[in-house]
Amino acid sequence: MGKKKVGIIFGGKSAEHEVSLQSAKNIVDAINKELFDVVLVGIDKKGEWHINDASSYLLNEENPKLIELNKSNDAVAVVPGKGNGQLVKAGDATPLEQLDVIFPIVHGTLGEDGSLQGMLRMANLPYVGPNVLSSAVCMDKGIAKVVLQEAGVEVAKGFSFNRAKKDTISFEKIEEALGTPVFIKPANQGSSVGVTKATTKEEFIAGVEEAFQYDYKIIIEEMINGREIECAVLGNATPKASELGEILPQNDFYSYESKYIDEKGAELSIPAKLEEEKAAEIKTTAIQAFQALQCEGLARVDFFLTPEGKIIVNEVNTLPGFTKISMYPKLWEISGLEYTDLITTLIDLAMERYEEDQQLKSTVW
Repeated sequence: MGKKKVGIIFGGKSAEHEVSLQSAKNIVDAINKELFDVVLVGIDKKGEWHINDASSYLLNEENPKLIELNKSNDAVAVVPGKGNGQLVKAGDATPLEQLDVIFPIVHGTLGEDGSLQGMLRMANLPYVGPNVLSSAVCMDKGIAKVVLQEAGVEVAKGFSFNRAKKDTISFEKIEEALGTPVFIKPANQGSSVGVTKATTKEEFIAGVEEAFQYDYKIIIEEMINGREIECAVLGNATPKASELGEILPQNDFYSYESKYIDEKGAELSIPAKLEEEKAAEIKTTAIQAFQALQCEGLARVDFFLTPEGKIIVNEVNTLPGFTKISMYPKLWEISGLEYTDLITTLIDLAMERYEEDQQLKSTVW
């Protein structure tokens, strides 16, 4: 059989645009060229799609602060079809190469929240990662916590507020309920975008304003005194958990800068130094969370491990970073799955799910 054509969609309109560019670069560099041909589709910050050449799709690619999509003159659109959907040139509707599978690595809003997944499903194109529902639920930290609690998974105490309830947010009431400091987060952002830690009323008010700049809904959570443990999960119906990693932030908390810009912003202890029994319990909880949220393909489950031994899920990330300092590929590497093979496995899982979906009846006759 010939090579499969893999469409890598990256960039996007979210605050994680630059993270996505870094992830795409690492995937393009590492993908098995003997098995796959790559077609690059870059989405600029205005939301326009571009077909990009692999030799020139990024500017300042070695500088995370200055990395930029090199926009092409070939704008594209997706046209659903009777078989698989088709990419066409937006100007004259000229069909481009037929893609076998999509690897969407658009982090954050409109890429990780089910929007892109819904479009690909409508176009009947196989894609890597969780489905529409799982992506949307995991992206909304407030909804995800409700689902996890229902499944018996412990999460941090907190409150959700939308903009209509903004005037009801009281520092004094939050302090009474959760203590201080607290963390204030946009409900639908990742990579610590818009997250602040607040101890004083002034910091709290500023943090609420900051979070609402990124989303219509925010989460205010208790601070948990615990180790930050992460687990990578891989699979469809029978997912597997990786070895565990621990984040040792060198700053106040594991911020966007620490994750993607400052390579000295945090130390990563891989594998995490844990007793075997506790590590096994965390892995089991990671799979429990993955399945409760109906994830498929991949997700990274982030935990707090308290001094008393309590395991608390912080969040579940359905399109974790694939940069050179990202936890997800690093965890699978120490678990025996090299980066190139990890990409192949994710593509195989996408095709497996697609084939299963095709067996479902679409008519009552």
